[in-house]
Amino acid sequence: MQTMAANPVCSLCIATLSRRMAPRALIQPGAAQRFFTRQAKSRPSRMVLSDRVYRSPASDDKRKSRRDSIDGPFAGMNRRVANFDPSRAKSPRGPPREDGRDSSSRRHDRRTPDDRKALKMQRALATVSYGKRTTLKEKMSSYESFDQFDLLPALKSAVSDELFKNMVDIRPTPVQRLAIPALLGQTGPEAAKKSSQDLESFLLAAETGSGKTLAYLLPAIDALKIAEAEDPDIKAYKERVETEKERQQAENFKGKLFEEPHPTLARPKAVVLVPTAELAQQVLKVSKTLSHVAKFKTEMISSDLKAQQIQRNMYGAKGVDVVVATPHLLASMADSDPNILSRVSHLIVDEADSLFDRSFAPVTTSIVERAMPSLKKFVCCSATIPRKLNNYLATNYPKMVRITTPNLHAIPRRVQLGVIDVSKDPYRNNKDLACADALYTIGREASAHEGPVKGEIDVRRVLVFVNEREKTEEVAGYLRSKGIDAKALHRDTPEKRHGEVLGMFTSSEPLRITAPAPASGRKRSLPNVKALVVTDLASRGIDTVAVRHVILYDVPHTTIDFIHRLGRAGRMGRRGRGIVLVGNNDRKDVVSEVKNSMFMGQALI
Repeated sequence: MQTMAANPVCSLCIATLSRRMAPRALIQPGAAQRFFTRQAKSRPSRMVLSDRVYRSPASDDKRKSRRDSIDGPFAGMNRRVANFDPSRAKSPRGPPREDGRDSSSRRHDRRTPDDRKALKMQRALATVSYGKRTTLKEKMSSYESFDQFDLLPALKSAVSDELFKNMVDIRPTPVQRLAIPALLGQTGPEAAKKSSQDLESFLLAAETGSGKTLAYLLPAIDALKIAEAEDPDIKAYKERVETEKERQQAENFKGKLFEEPHPTLARPKAVVLVPTAELAQQVLKVSKTLSHVAKFKTEMISSDLKAQQIQRNMYGAKGVDVVVATPHLLASMADSDPNILSRVSHLIVDEADSLFDRSFAPVTTSIVERAMPSLKKFVCCSATIPRKLNNYLATNYPKMVRITTPNLHAIPRRVQLGVIDVSKDPYRNNKDLACADALYTIGREASAHEGPVKGEIDVRRVLVFVNEREKTEEVAGYLRSKGIDAKALHRDTPEKRHGEVLGMFTSSEPLRITAPAPASGRKRSLPNVKALVVTDLASRGIDTVAVRHVILYDVPHTTIDFIHRLGRAGRMGRRGRGIVLVGNNDRKDVVSEVKNSMFMGQALI
């Protein structure tokens, strides 16, 4: 009995397997459990970035069949045909590769392990062919200004006079140069072949801070204004309103003027889905700025608003053209009034990797299905495309046009990454002390450079990322005890304070204070640094253009979190700096591989 307990594998199975092709590891005690445990702990595909976003998996004719890709201890059993491919036979010298190396070096590459094991970064997006990259560069070089896009004159003036007011030398970003012509149908003769009744789907995959919001908003508003000019219901409405107003003025009517409900009342033409109320507020701000000149009605539906405000936004007498909403609120409104989505022609899913993840996917897909009868353009965009999302889009939208930038899945080049080993002196694994010391270093560096006005210095705005919401208040409290102006932001923070706290970090206006006098016997303080301790709530799409420093108090769980957190700095081509605090319990190999990949300019795949 003792012998049986010590050996969990059946003795008959061991004898049978030993006569066949079973590996030696199987006849060792406990080997079967170890093998299946390793299989079960493999990383889910939703946490693994796709390495071929630019190309649909269904179109990859080199994919191996499921039978040929079997691996494991039983891979060579029960075969009647030898597992031998003549095309892979050894030859004196194989055909040259695209990168100039022969097939012998290719076999050597297969034997050489990848240095980046911790994050399983076997491939970067550099696998895009040289010809593909050349084509993208040619497309981007053909659009040097917004005037070259086939947009309505009102939209062009809204971009130059309102959105980029008082700015010179305005040029579109790479994703805008690629996406706006494609969404407008300005890409060439192949776009004219498509019927106007067919659903067109697009994937906008570009790095953080690249201007994706404007890339999908401008074509949607342009199409909305063109359709509005041809809509018979809106034409008839405008004629009735003008006729009634003239009649009332002729009769010297002093009461309330005639107000007939607009045909677009609670029937928007464009819907933008975002995961958080903070991102909804940001997209709404861009849309409102454009509406001042282009003249369309845009509203927001999010948890920041009261029920009365949401009701007024959707069911106002003046109607609504563009709605920026979080999925759950919009889905609940569609349950009570299914016709809300009956006229939607443009549906945009921003931060698609979040909205098609397990927490949002059922609600997001229900909205897409309800809007499908009237939908003309379906746009998904994100800075990170996990393999699961890539396969989902390829299966459900096989004709989706994929618009990717060469730097996808890479942290912006202008962001530098520094690492502080908290396990060493003087910190002795005290991350709170290391975080405060890093903030004081940033403050001293800023105070050494005087601003444009004599006697004033710039205020540095720093984001501190933690993994757990309970840690935000704890870290912020410690930083305040050290004389640092720090606030915490997480899901439990009252909704009213979200906009107030984030406003300082999303404003592009410079923040300066009078240079403080040298401290003499007073409590130590850091007046020229403002810190915001946050979870991943503030890492998704928030345009923190004023933030130049990001501190990762906790090492992110996945490369997706690395990209989004470090992407809060160095936005729109600006310089930025990230600092990672690494302790004894953190994966130092992960951090070193991310730093090495950033230095090499590689994607984090």
